[in-house]
Amino acid sequence: MLTDSQRDIIKATVPLLETSGEALTRHFYKLMLDGYPQVRPLFNEHHQASGSQQRALANAVLTYARNIDHLDALGPLAKRIVSKHVALQIQPEHYPIVGACLLRAIREVLGPDVATDAVIEAWGVAYQQLADILMSAERQAYDALASAPGGWRGERAFRVVRKVPESAEISSFYLEPVDGGAVVDFTPGQYIGLRLIVNSEEIRRNYSLSAAPNGHSYRISVKREPGGVASNFLHDAVAEGSILELFPPAGEFTLRDSDKPLVLISGGVGITPTLAMAEAALDRSDRGVIFIHYARNALVHAFADVLKAWHARFPRFRSYVVYEESEAGQAPVPDGVGRPTLEQLRHWLPADGNFDAYFLGPKPFMAFIKRSLHELGVPEERSRYEFFGPAEELN
Repeated sequence: MLTDSQRDIIKATVPLLETSGEALTRHFYKLMLDGYPQVRPLFNEHHQASGSQQRALANAVLTYARNIDHLDALGPLAKRIVSKHVALQIQPEHYPIVGACLLRAIREVLGPDVATDAVIEAWGVAYQQLADILMSAERQAYDALASAPGGWRGERAFRVVRKVPESAEISSFYLEPVDGGAVVDFTPGQYIGLRLIVNSEEIRRNYSLSAAPNGHSYRISVKREPGGVASNFLHDAVAEGSILELFPPAGEFTLRDSDKPLVLISGGVGITPTLAMAEAALDRSDRGVIFIHYARNALVHAFADVLKAWHARFPRFRSYVVYEESEAGQAPVPDGVGRPTLEQLRHWLPADGNFDAYFLGPKPFMAFIKRSLHELGVPEERSRYEFFGPAEELN
């Protein structure tokens, strides 16, 4: 347990983390991935290359240090971390590796004059405190998933029973368990983890569940990313009949019960979890649903036929699509052309701001949608979003 003097040391390092956090976490990841190859499957090399993984960890460490006197404030952050860990099956044996590399990175980046023995000792105790919190929450999550109807622990073999092209870039994979049993229920908006072997190396990835739960199968819809190891493997090497190893569903970006109209705003492949949300809301409640989707063009616009079918079936469903680029005669005809605008949202959304909004897409897109919803008077607690990769600030 942290002593009062150790808490003071942690708080005193906050300014250092604010200025050196990303350098520290870059060094941390290099130490860990070079020295402990067994953890490499848990990390996405694209997120490493872009720096988003380092920024996310730096923000998490800084948030922890700032709230060392009142850890209850970490609730939302801890829940996101636990969900990501559960989807990738992080285990207790991984935590000592992380701790050792983090302390070494602090020592080497800050230098011995700043990172004294007392500082290293304080951060060692603080790290173990946080690790114990996360491991306890993850153990409870693993136990709950294993004991739930249709649940399981660790990986489970699923067969690809259908593979369906949805656009020029996105394909859907319909997955059923090889053992023929039921599958654990999930809340729309959640994702599953995949364990893949690509070129004799293990990688793990999370993919949103793109259809509402049905108790016997899952659907993921994957965009082929340029240079994406996992996505290109799924598109090129995985066919109907292939066997994939899945981890149980997880995630905090979930559809909540409400009697307010539901607004779903997506950009690109961000459409995948919003499809599951819309389907569940339309089938299981009488909520009005407004579905707004932004795509580059008609060729990459996935699930246009699904939206058209929902229009015909549900009078309370409205959808709008905007293409960044469009050509005359192209079908379907978009409701707008160009980048997202505040005026579009002002025109399409309820004027009183009394609705629940969920949005997902590229980071600049989400930053714009967040600002726009705020300007339209939507309270922050009813404006919810998720990152496909590591969580970052939306400024």
